Amino acid sequence: MPEGETITEKERRQVVILAERRDLTMTWSRYASGEPGPDLHVHREHTDAFYVLAGELTFPVGPGGAERMRLAAGGFVAVPPDVAHTYVNESGAEARWLNFHAPDTGFAAYLRGLRDGRVPPFDQFAPPADGGRPASHVIVGKPGDIPVELPGLYVAELDAPVQDPEAVYFSLADARVLEVRTVRA
Repeated sequence: MPEGETITEKERRQVVILAERRDLTMTWSRYASGEPGPDLHVHREHTDAFYVLAGELTFPVGPGGAERMRLAAGGFVAVPPDVAHTYVNESGAEARWLNFHAPDTGFAAYLRGLRDGRVPPFDQFAPPADGGRPASHVIVGKPGDIPVELPGLYVAELDAPVQDPEAVYFSLADARVLEVRTVRA
């Protein structure tokens, strides 16, 4: 488990805050086979993105979560505002991933609140009556398709960090690093 602020540490699930900034919060998670994520939801003010480190995650997305995207290690998915989504580990193995909320919009405080038995306000809502934006708005990068640049967020796999003070770095298993930074419009 990487160093950071532990939110959840159970046999079947771990969540750790690795970086918390106003423009970006990054967490590391580990879920056992069969572990579900949150209920289907939308964010109105930020992008929710995921980079799978090990195993496989399934992302039900779009109205009713009808489209299901499976993503293996090295894959990336970014869900823009107003697209309904969730995730689940439907594979037969453990899954580990990084999760990025850009901008933070209170995500780190929300996680701490849940850990401490409160439900603080956060940019997370039930899908609207019309189901929200279609799944086609989700950006998917299959393993090897990175770097990915989208409105507000840039993610790249590098041989070594370039020490950009605006970026957050995470060491990958093969001695490379993942660089994550926000992009100003």
